[in-house]
Amino acid sequence: MKKTSLILGLALLWASAAQAQSAVLRVGARVFTEQTVLATLTAEYLKAKGYDVQITSGLGSNIARSAQETGQLDLLWEYTGVSLVSYNHVNEKLDSDATYQRVKELDAKKGLVWLAPSKFNNTYALAFPDKIAQQYPQVNTISQLNQLLKAEPKKSHVLALDTEFANRPDGLVGLTETYGLAFTRRDIRQMDAGLVYTALRNGQVFTGLVYTTDGRLDAFKLKVLEDDLHYFPDYTAAPVVRKEYLDAHPNLAALLKPLADLLDNATMRQLNARVDVDHASPTSVARDFLAQHPELNQEAP
Repeated sequence: MKKTSLILGLALLWASAAQAQSAVLRVGARVFTEQTVLATLTAEYLKAKGYDVQITSGLGSNIARSAQETGQLDLLWEYTGVSLVSYNHVNEKLDSDATYQRVKELDAKKGLVWLAPSKFNNTYALAFPDKIAQQYPQVNTISQLNQLLKAEPKKSHVLALDTEFANRPDGLVGLTETYGLAFTRRDIRQMDAGLVYTALRNGQVFTGLVYTTDGRLDAFKLKVLEDDLHYFPDYTAAPVVRKEYLDAHPNLAALLKPLADLLDNATMRQLNARVDVDHASPTSVARDFLAQHPELNQEAP
């Protein structure tokens, strides 16, 4: 009888531990500042709501996606364009709403649920350093940039961009074809993405590839050129959660919507700048943001 009771007790203990483990919300973050900020912001916000949150950061895109599809991660802040092109291999040009609806439909078949999207779109752009922007105030779009390149064929107009974008068929090659860009091979400088911003700030290049929610855009006084032919995909961010976890915690969707609603391009630039420019920790940035928005403490409907 004692042996049976002991076995039953161990079984209950194991079941309780397994249940507690399954209740942990495992949040993933890819290897750049914005992802760390979003994951930390989510964790700090949900901890106050009684969630037990565990962050795994520094992940590559494909590793993070695979971990979520195989049930090793529960939630990721994902970008619509990444899912559309990289994971679902759809190259059709779609607007923001159509892109969101398409990835929501496609990823649902893989057990992943797209929750309410944020209001920010972290896509690519070309930007001028402040000095160049003042020298060419009439250039506000990529098409106008190309007109300038053709008007000054003997000048060197150095373009800085990261190695990945430079070598992807949907990167520099596609951008050049879409706009007919007149950059020569000697004008192209490949470097680490972070160094692009340094080169722009220091006036070492004519233009550079940037991300539209990067905090260094404002801090370094960079002028973003409009993608007037809409080459770059929409990269609206939204929390994506495993259906299995959401079914067990159905209030998660309602909890995350007001947080997503607060995140627009300007806000993300400010949050990212706190980390990249001011060297604040993501945790302090997240806590400061939540303290500034007491309405998030209200109960979700």
